[in-house]
Amino acid sequence: MGIMVTLSLGPDELLTTTRTVRKRLDLGRPVPIELVRECVEIAVQAPSGSNTQGWHWVVVTDPEKRAAIGEYYRRSFTAYAKSRAFAGRLYEGDRGRAEVQRRVGSSASYLAEHMGEVPVLLIACIEVPNGKLPEGNQAGLWGSLLPAVWSYALAARARGLGTAWTTLHLAYEKEVAALLGLPPEVRQGVLMPTAYYTGDSFKPAPRVPLDDVLHLDTW
Repeated sequence: MGIMVTLSLGPDELLTTTRTVRKRLDLGRPVPIELVRECVEIAVQAPSGSNTQGWHWVVVTDPEKRAAIGEYYRRSFTAYAKSRAFAGRLYEGDRGRAEVQRRVGSSASYLAEHMGEVPVLLIACIEVPNGKLPEGNQAGLWGSLLPAVWSYALAARARGLGTAWTTLHLAYEKEVAALLGLPPEVRQGVLMPTAYYTGDSFKPAPRVPLDDVLHLDTW
C-alpha cells in the first residue's frame, strides 16, 4: 500500500501532462524517501534487455552532495548556454516556436542555478561490462534503462511530484561518480531532480503536426 493516494489521472492524461518541471519545483518542501521508493518500485517494472535489470538508482538527499552535483550541473549548463544548441536560441526563424524555446531556455537557466537546492536528486545508472560504453549504436544499452526512468517520472507525477529529465551533468560524470562512490562498471544515464511542484495546471504541450513525423511503410 502506497503512502500517498495517487492523483485521479487516466492513462492518456498522465502521459500527456507529465511535463518537465523546473521553475515550479518546490525547493523548500522535503520529499519523503518512502515516496521516492514507491516511484522507483514502479520504475523497475519497466522492460530491460534479456530481463537483465542492470539498473541502479542513486537517490541523493545529502545537502552537501546535492550542492556539489548542482555546481557540476551549473558549470556544464554555462558552456551549453553559450553554444548554438542552446534550447533558448533554437528555431529563431519560426516566431511561434521561438517563443516557446525562449521560455524553455529561461526555465532551464533557472534550474541550472537551483539544481543543488532541489530536495531529491535521482541519478539513474546502468551496469556496463568494464564500464566501457559500446561502440556504434547504443540503443540496446540505454533501452534497458530509459523506459524505467520515464516510468519513474510518470509515477512521480501521479504522486504530486515534479521531475525534469536532464543529462548535462554527464560532462562531469567521473567527478560525480567519485563524489557518490560509484564503481567503475556503473555508468550514469539521467539526472532527475525531484520535488513537489507548485500549482497544477499541466496540460499537453505544443508539438509539430503528427504527419510531419509519421511515416507509413517508407520515408
